[in-house]
Amino acid sequence: METSVFVTFIVLSVVLVGLLGLFLVKGRPLPTGKPKSELPAERDADDLPPGAPDEPDGDTLVADRPEGTPTDLDTDAPDLSVETLERPEAPETRLARLRARLVKSNNIFSKSLLALLSQDEIDDDVWDEIEETLLSADLGADPTFELVETLRERVKVAGSKEPERVRAMLREELIKLVDPAFDRSLNVQNPGRPSVVLVVGVNGVGKTTTVGKLARVMVAEDKDVILGAADTFRAAAAEQLTTWGSRVGVPTVSSEKEGADPASVAFDAVEKGIELESDVVMVDTAGRLQNKANLMDELGKVKRVIEKKSQVDEVLLVLDATTGQNGLNQAKVFSEVVDVTGIVLTKLDGTARGGIVVAIQKQLGVPVKLVGLGEGPDDLAPFDTEEFVDALLEE
Repeated sequence: METSVFVTFIVLSVVLVGLLGLFLVKGRPLPTGKPKSELPAERDADDLPPGAPDEPDGDTLVADRPEGTPTDLDTDAPDLSVETLERPEAPETRLARLRARLVKSNNIFSKSLLALLSQDEIDDDVWDEIEETLLSADLGADPTFELVETLRERVKVAGSKEPERVRAMLREELIKLVDPAFDRSLNVQNPGRPSVVLVVGVNGVGKTTTVGKLARVMVAEDKDVILGAADTFRAAAAEQLTTWGSRVGVPTVSSEKEGADPASVAFDAVEKGIELESDVVMVDTAGRLQNKANLMDELGKVKRVIEKKSQVDEVLLVLDATTGQNGLNQAKVFSEVVDVTGIVLTKLDGTARGGIVVAIQKQLGVPVKLVGLGEGPDDLAPFDTEEFVDALLEE
């Protein structure tokens, strides 16, 4: 009897414990996994795909596309919506909008110069003022003297100081100085292989930002782009570039190791571009100029290593338009090491120093191809000679 009671007690205890456990499970949500902060920062060797080699420190990684971006392998991926990725402005829209910003710089040309040229009597003192005005606009000594002499002769021959006529003469001569004969198009049309664009310049001129903005321009032109974060010596440069790319669905090849070999990252970016049959690969480079020799050696190496895999089609030098003569000195240094094919002028809005366009082109024999006129993501536009001069002269 006592034994049967004892057995019954055990059975009831088991049933009660089971019911209590069931109640607790239903009443508390199950954990969904470790918080992100608790997960290991690096993959273990046994976490690699079967047959893959061990992953060394500093190996390059391709940033994931934004969540929801369809891939060739993801046939069931949802349609990409405007909410998922930003839609950059078309280049034509930028030109019209950015011209309005450049008008802020017109006080030197459209006011000072036209006022001087329209005086009843233009003597040597007035011409000296005109020279000073042009020099203060960073036009450069030789282009300034050339423009003044030409205007001086034309005003004398015309015998007229009507503002509209003077404006027309000034416009014609400025267009000649800016040089419409330059080919300002980007060499990014190479069927059968990705076009490779190398972007160089010192830190602080907006180089990495320019790469991100230029990626937006190309995406607006329906180009498939890959970015290479080869500025491995500046903290957060790769993260900054990856953020720019992710906004428009452009992947970034970078190193997980700060201070990694820039040439290796650049090479891997080009290799990835070839593998994915991309239209354009853009490589951001280091820009420290404290030690000119080391920086130039590094840039030369990056270019040589890339050329083992593919031709470099464009070398764009980014310059800050507000730095004047210092920017010209930088241009000389970079052009001695890499064959610069085009200039990108940043921070040109509201400075009234648009003459830097002429000075740089005269010095390097290389065209300004792009201008940055603001801080917005789409404030980068292809340079157009007549649009530029008209904006300078607009009242």
